[in-house]
Amino acid sequence: MTRVTFAKAFRRHIDCPDDHFNGVSVGQVLHAYFGKYPAVRSYTLDDQGAIRQHVAVFVNNDQLIDRRTLADPVCTDDTIYVFQALSGGCR
Repeated sequence: MTRVTFAKAFRRHIDCPDDHFNGVSVGQVLHAYFGKYPAVRSYTLDDQGAIRQHVAVFVNNDQLIDRRTLADPVCTDDTIYVFQALSGGCR
């Protein structure tokens, strides 16, 4: 099963515990996660089901490539990490 874990910054706003789900793509695993924890979906995905602009998703050490259809493959021993992306910079 693929592990899904959310960064602590998300946990300040909503309960999103680590959990494990079956699936062959990021989309399938996240769909299963949101089936169990439906309130987390709106913090992660926009109205079209794509990753929100200020959210970063990694599969192990690799950043998600397909932010729209979430078709990146996963294996049973992978971990999907979900972070709030930082934006801005120095002036």
